[in-house]
Amino acid sequence: MRSRLPLPTEPTIAGAFDVFDSQGDANMEEDDNLALWRLCETLTVQEAACLIAGADPAEVDSVENAGFYKADGTFTRYMAAKTAIFRALEADRLKGKILVDTDGFGVPFNNINQSTVEVESLRDWLRQRGVTNGFFFHDAKVPDYMNPEHPRYAPKLAAAVSAWLAAGEVAGRSPKETLKKWLREHAAQFGLTKEDGSPNEQGIEEVAKVANWQFGGAPKTPG
Repeated sequence: MRSRLPLPTEPTIAGAFDVFDSQGDANMEEDDNLALWRLCETLTVQEAACLIAGADPAEVDSVENAGFYKADGTFTRYMAAKTAIFRALEADRLKGKILVDTDGFGVPFNNINQSTVEVESLRDWLRQRGVTNGFFFHDAKVPDYMNPEHPRYAPKLAAAVSAWLAAGEVAGRSPKETLKKWLREHAAQFGLTKEDGSPNEQGIEEVAKVANWQFGGAPKTPG
């Protein structure tokens, strides 16, 4: 069983991935050296955060330096990504390994930077969090029906597909309720809110019916 230690104090960043929008603010122009990072099957949390933020992990020392705050928001994106990745790793929502180190006095602590994460798990997690652009999705073409800029874009269709993709395994639970929960959490993204900003339950119900893959009967329990 993996050791669990308190998370060291880090800057609190609300909405860790709000810095990304659907048009790909975190996209970057990359050279051949940066592209070679795609050969890695595992990355340290520090390396993964750099790549998500649009920075070269080889220059992580300058990115880590708070005094090196760039006007383009690289440092903010990096810290948001690092914080979110490590907390997901702690909560077992990401596959990887938390490195427990000791300081000069022999006191153990979680080494956030050198803890590792599996790339495929990270990519799936990013997709579930609504991040589908940037380094880890360099060759991913957004389907027309998921592109808000397309003239025939239908928000409810995009919401149904996104909810279905994010649902994952729901053994022992109602798929429809799982879908509705996800849709409520992402209601604003797909226009499923009322004028006061609260979720539009009728719209969410309609979308959940489309995405629901279970027709009648109670959900099967494992075993």
